[in-house]
Amino acid sequence: MPDVLGQAGTTRNAMPAVSVIVPNYNHSRYLRKRIDSILDQSYQDFEVILLDDCSTDNSREILTAYADDSRISIEFNAKNSGSTFKQWNKGVRLAKGKYVWIAESDDYADQCLLERLVAVLERDSAIAFAYCRSRAVMDDGQVKGFVDSYLEGLDGQRWKADYIGDGDEECRNYFVACNTVPNASAVVFRKDIYDSVGGADETLRVCGDWKVWAGMAHTRKLAYICEPLNYYRFHGATVRSKSTLHVPETLGVVRDLLERFKPQENALEQVCKMQAEIWVPAVMSAHVPLRTKVAMLKIVKVIDPHPIRRVLRPALLTARLKIQRHWRAAFGLS
Repeated sequence: MPDVLGQAGTTRNAMPAVSVIVPNYNHSRYLRKRIDSILDQSYQDFEVILLDDCSTDNSREILTAYADDSRISIEFNAKNSGSTFKQWNKGVRLAKGKYVWIAESDDYADQCLLERLVAVLERDSAIAFAYCRSRAVMDDGQVKGFVDSYLEGLDGQRWKADYIGDGDEECRNYFVACNTVPNASAVVFRKDIYDSVGGADETLRVCGDWKVWAGMAHTRKLAYICEPLNYYRFHGATVRSKSTLHVPETLGVVRDLLERFKPQENALEQVCKMQAEIWVPAVMSAHVPLRTKVAMLKIVKVIDPHPIRRVLRPALLTARLKIQRHWRAAFGLS
């Protein structure tokens, strides 16, 4: 049985320059703002592919309200895929454009995002993808700062100005440490490059974006625009999970990237320090099963030649946070 219950929309341009993919699951409260911010782009040579992964809210009603727009097609899954990255790959398979923008359903964009990022890609065919800075939006709609604060420890100046980077160098110095692209909604990429690296890894739950950005960067160059044209929303259902249960997956991606790109000693030291910030709290957590902790430590042994050196600082921080939580609970503090 096909996984599509319904498809809506009228005839689109045969070859739009950009395919905008909106993968949705239970984001009805954000959908209109998301879709309208796409349709109102200053750059208009695009198609929009709306994907719904069996939402249980009123997403379908909202999506079908856009069915009469000739730029839009809609695909409803008959069964929930259980995977963000399966939806990404499905959308890219359907895409007709030279470029793809995966516009996550709970985010929204500045009117000039496509215009600015497509222009960068058009100027240099050696650029695999271009991305911009993202502002952070709280669940109540307030915009509070930027999403990339975690990159300060990696390089305090790298993301303060526009740049075009060599893909291999980017992987060797930065992607080995963490996902330096905070939000997929800030990225426009070449469809053929995405296809050439095999698309997103559907076996991953939270790191598929990181892995595919690094894979595409490895093929060519990448470009960054420091102008914040994307708005990334933080809320209880945000896909980006900080759960310690996903630490083994993160460490596994780091291990694979280290094996592939062989960073210099100073870069490796930075990688090990950053990873200790996640694996040490996970090992200390009573909520992480023993088998998960064992799996983590096996990977740590591979990627870090001196793991004991990294333990003290994150362990002390974790202990302090635990004490603070218990203190608040004991005295009824929020």
